[in-house]
Amino acid sequence: MYQWRKFEFFEEKLGGGKCKIPEEISGKIECASSGRGKLVIGCDDGTVSLLDRGLNFNFGFQAHSSSALFLQMLKQRNFLVSIGEDEQISPQQSGMCLKVFDLDKMQPEGSSTTSPDCIGILRIFTNQFPQAKITSFLVLEEAPPILLIAIGLDNGCIYCIKGDIARERITRFKLQVDSSSGEGNSSVTGLGFRLDGQALLLFAVTPNSVSLFSMQNQPPRRQLLDQIGCNVNSVAMSDRSELIIGRPEAVYFCEVDGRGPCWAFEGEKKFLGWYRGYLLCVIADQRNGKNTFNIYDLKNRLIAHSLVVKEVSHMLCEWGNIILIMTDKSALCIGEKDMESKLDMLFKKNLYTVAINLVQTQQADASATAEVLRKYGDHLYSKQDYDEAMAQYIHTIGHLEPSYVIQKFLDAQRIYNLTNYLENLHEKGLASKDHTTLLLNCYTKLKDVEKLNVFIKSEDGVGEHKFDVETAIRVCRAANYHEHAMYVAKKAGRHEWYLKILLEDLGRYDEALQYISSLEPSQAGVTVKEYGKILIEHKPAETINILMRLCTEDIELAKRVTSNGGYLSMLPSPVDFLNIFIHHPQSLMDFLEKYTDKVKDSPAQVEIHNTLLELYLSIDLNFPSISQVNNGTDFNIKARTAPNGKLAVDAKNSSIEKDTLERREKGLRLLKSAWPADLEHPLYDVDLAIILCEMNAFKEGLLYLYEKMKLFKEVIACYMQVHDHEGLIACCKRLGDSGKGGDPTLWADLLKYFGELGEDCSKEVKEVLTYIERDDILPPIIVLQTLSRNPCLTLSVIKDYIARKLEQESKLIEEDRRAIEKYQEDTMAMRKEIQDLRTNARIFQLSKCTACTFTLDLPAVHFMCMHSFHQRCLGDNEKECPECAPEYRSVMEMKRSLEQNSKDQDQFFQQVKSSKDGFSVIAEYFGKGVISKTSNGSTGTARSDSISSSSGF
Repeated sequence: MYQWRKFEFFEEKLGGGKCKIPEEISGKIECASSGRGKLVIGCDDGTVSLLDRGLNFNFGFQAHSSSALFLQMLKQRNFLVSIGEDEQISPQQSGMCLKVFDLDKMQPEGSSTTSPDCIGILRIFTNQFPQAKITSFLVLEEAPPILLIAIGLDNGCIYCIKGDIARERITRFKLQVDSSSGEGNSSVTGLGFRLDGQALLLFAVTPNSVSLFSMQNQPPRRQLLDQIGCNVNSVAMSDRSELIIGRPEAVYFCEVDGRGPCWAFEGEKKFLGWYRGYLLCVIADQRNGKNTFNIYDLKNRLIAHSLVVKEVSHMLCEWGNIILIMTDKSALCIGEKDMESKLDMLFKKNLYTVAINLVQTQQADASATAEVLRKYGDHLYSKQDYDEAMAQYIHTIGHLEPSYVIQKFLDAQRIYNLTNYLENLHEKGLASKDHTTLLLNCYTKLKDVEKLNVFIKSEDGVGEHKFDVETAIRVCRAANYHEHAMYVAKKAGRHEWYLKILLEDLGRYDEALQYISSLEPSQAGVTVKEYGKILIEHKPAETINILMRLCTEDIELAKRVTSNGGYLSMLPSPVDFLNIFIHHPQSLMDFLEKYTDKVKDSPAQVEIHNTLLELYLSIDLNFPSISQVNNGTDFNIKARTAPNGKLAVDAKNSSIEKDTLERREKGLRLLKSAWPADLEHPLYDVDLAIILCEMNAFKEGLLYLYEKMKLFKEVIACYMQVHDHEGLIACCKRLGDSGKGGDPTLWADLLKYFGELGEDCSKEVKEVLTYIERDDILPPIIVLQTLSRNPCLTLSVIKDYIARKLEQESKLIEEDRRAIEKYQEDTMAMRKEIQDLRTNARIFQLSKCTACTFTLDLPAVHFMCMHSFHQRCLGDNEKECPECAPEYRSVMEMKRSLEQNSKDQDQFFQQVKSSKDGFSVIAEYFGKGVISKTSNGSTGTARSDSISSSSGF
């Protein structure tokens, strides 16, 4: 193995070769063990000493009376198992004993020394197990407190002790190794336990053989693995439970099925060990008589450390260090350097492959491995080995920032390497949008359509792209690879991108419409909203058909299934697509007309009608040129109009006027049809409709709306604005008849209009006065004052009217005069009667009772009203005349009612307002004595009382 490279991955600790075993250990070192942070040394005087990490003496105790031969620290419990010689009880019994010490329980002995508690002592040799020389010793902790102890002897036997030694619950059995090759070569030189699943195996090594015992069998079954063996101290177990034996020609590994790999390290193996994946060997060189301590890294095939040492008596591993104890009681402590130091050492020698293997075999984290690969890549890049450098950089993906690599390979001459790196970056799903852009640009610059196809079209499932879809589409589109961009967009479900390419780049409008038709309704609606403007501009009819399918799909089925309109609310509304018609109002009008013809109860019918009204009533729509309107027109007309173009302009204006009239007719029909008689409010915005009619001077619509809303004054105002006197009078005839729900005050407004007109309108005024006189709308004085403002009117216009009104008023005055005289006469008679009742006596001459008509006899009651009654006929009611009482009560009830009504101000003012002659209502209230009765505090009350007292009867 001289071709293996040597490195210094280990270094000496604790002062190098100057380290000594403490002087407290005076005897010859016979055995040593380590574990649980302790180093235990046994001497030929029977003492056992414990050392700490700095190899300083901790404490010691007398384990055996004669000598300590073997030691082993347990791992699961802080126990020490030792074999040594003690005093013989009798000449027939051997003094060889096995002891178990509990290092956690210390018993003081004297003032300066302490010793652990010995929890178990066992004689090794008995009559059934004869005495022999012990050559090897091994303890296995099965399940505490159960121990399995194997003791190898020089006669080829293995004594096994199993159980709880502290409680002396043990079993003994013996294993026999084949000794056919002679007694001198049958000693057991090494032992090793292996747990293979639930099976417990025991390796046993002699100088000439390797055997394997299956301990789960009773008795244990022996299997011969190899015909070669080794000496003492040349046996070890690897961390994978492989048996390692060292012979002069090589080091062998043994598995449960026989010999495994072999490493030809020449030289006598005095000590063999295993440490963290390293093979430890102390090899004696027969040529110069020196001992060399080598640490082999078998995976990387290198010597991690090599050192010439003295005669070694023991080799231990503890605290992460390797401890060599020499026969002269000197010690050597060797520790492994940290990974960074080892890598720096390799980097200085440019041994990057060794460094990579090192970090991989020692299971370093991925970031450390990536750093080594990066440095190796940088080294190769500096040597201009770009292909191999890129191979290393690719292994760093996921740990090294991609921009570090990309910057190195941006040169056009290394675009192939950059492409390779970016492909791997996408393959691992770690590429960003910028990486996708760069890779696609590399493909387009290389014009490598095949690779571009593989990159774009190699995905298996929808939505499983290893690149940013939008970036790929954008780059392919910019490089004019439209088909690739469309493929990605379609596969990823990016319908908006697919249509953008079709419409904006390729102008394939029919294909775009077909693609939209194939989409789900919700997706189709979104795409039409975004690209509808372009489609309406180039394919208006086809686009409208798609919109109709979107907004009315399966509407007949929905009507059959449900009658509540719920399905309609789930469909898109035409209002959602109004923005795509922003420059094409004619197409919008066609679309909405088709929709309203098919759908009569749309949830958005108010908005739809508002839009249609705006289109119908608008004076100026955007019309195409005359050549487009009259496609196929007689060319002779164009020829004739070429000199001045006047005829063409007239034809165009005529077409516009005709279209405007047609639209206004549609608008008026819509105004009427969308306001059925059974609805209080129309299926459009009335305020908006009025504004549209005003803005576009649509008189017919405005008059209809005002009349429908019963705004009669606004109706006649429209006629007044245009001075349409005939229409104004006809309107007042229709709307001013109160019998038909009209407003008679319109005639007063009309009279006021003519009074302020400032021109001769005698005919119209006479006709208006006829209706005012018929319905008695205005007093004559008001008529005179109103008409006096028009200087063009003469007295002759109202002469007949005034004469008739004077005659009528004279008759009324005469009737009122006669009524006054009658009321005065009645009043004087009543006053005379009252005076007579107060001053003169009344003579009652009735001889019969008014109630029963029998002859009046006593006791009788006479009333001032000249009615007489038997007292028995009156009963209990002797205070009022039964004949006159009802009339009196009705009069008093009427009086109380009038007084109560006088307090209801709202009713009074309502009567004044609704009456033709408000003054007559006020006069009636005064006449009934309701308003005249007022009270002014106590003064009024006192006056009333005085009147009552003076008029009491």
